[in-house]
Amino acid sequence: MPYSQKRRFSPAAVPLILLAGVALAFVVGLLLGRQQGIRSVVPAGEGKVISTGGAPNLSENLDFGTFWDIWNFTKENFYKQPVSDEDLFYGSIKGMMAGLGDRYSTFFDPEEAKDFSETLNGTFEGIGAQIDVDENGQLVIVAPLPESPAEKAGLRQSDKILAIDGVATTGMSVDEAVMKIRGAKDSVVTLIITRDGLDSAMEVPITRDTITIDSVKLETRDDGIAVISVYFFNEDTISLFTAAVNDLLAEGAKGIVLDLRGNPGGLLDAAIDMGSAWIGQDTVVIQSARDKKQAFVGTSNARLTDIPTVILVDGGSASASEIVAGALQDYGFAKLVGTQTFGKGSVQDYRELDDGSAIKLTTAEWLTPKERSINHVGITPDVIVEYTQADADAERDPQLDKALELLQ
Repeated sequence: MPYSQKRRFSPAAVPLILLAGVALAFVVGLLLGRQQGIRSVVPAGEGKVISTGGAPNLSENLDFGTFWDIWNFTKENFYKQPVSDEDLFYGSIKGMMAGLGDRYSTFFDPEEAKDFSETLNGTFEGIGAQIDVDENGQLVIVAPLPESPAEKAGLRQSDKILAIDGVATTGMSVDEAVMKIRGAKDSVVTLIITRDGLDSAMEVPITRDTITIDSVKLETRDDGIAVISVYFFNEDTISLFTAAVNDLLAEGAKGIVLDLRGNPGGLLDAAIDMGSAWIGQDTVVIQSARDKKQAFVGTSNARLTDIPTVILVDGGSASASEIVAGALQDYGFAKLVGTQTFGKGSVQDYRELDDGSAIKLTTAEWLTPKERSINHVGITPDVIVEYTQADADAERDPQLDKALELLQ
């Protein structure tokens, strides 16, 4: 802050001082106006960009000074004034990330970073649906979570989201869409969706709620088959999965169905720990980046190797789900039943910055232990079994039926 010192002046000197102050302010303002004009004005209560140094010439045809030319032109000529330096600054970084052409590399401003960090702790407010973009860049529902507002409103896997509260999703990033869809409990978000078989788009209003993800559920059937449903790989997954394994071993389970359908993934550590229950301390997944490969090995003893296992997968099985399914398939510890998985096999490094913002940057991709690529490809089941809307309406589950048939 500027240094100031109090002095005493005579009353007669006050008008002269005021006139001199006005004149000085005019001159200074004129000089600044000539140099910066309206560029230095920001909305009340906001800071402004104070350093424009470090602008390199990137090539003979690409001069970083162009950035500041556009910045200054925008500050002076945009029809709504004053223009926020903060919005331009963070928006510029988002544009830089968009220039990578990678749908998973994203910048979060401080408010967005705070919201995003809540996602992996198992509790947040929203509609309870995992979303992504398909190979055509279309925003889609990967999977609605069980008993979530999204499921109750009728959203289905592979539904295409055309608009969120009247805002078209064309060109919208996944994380931007997530921030628009999430919101306070009891508030309403309206999606415009389309799906195969619909003649026209459909408006779906959804009342948001607190989403608490209990990520693992165990059902032990009368025939001795244990069905472990895993809905997400978050912070409580391994403790719940370990408890389920202890129970099924104590009950002498004859077979296991690991249901990863509609599981959008989550934490890598949880996937590695889960795979270890079959694989032990061998390689669970390989990270490939810039011609370098790193194997991630299991962290515990193999407790389930001798129990016949079938894994259920579908187009909503992504990321960590694909790591587990691909590893067990590679080693022959499980057969996969269902349909092709989503194909989200890239690695994101998430870093929080000093100002509260954060960056999520794709740094590598995942390979199965046999070095099969997951990204944009997915995992192909050993036995292809479709699950149709007619099956859902009739409360049939042909994929689970096939898994039980294989185990029996």
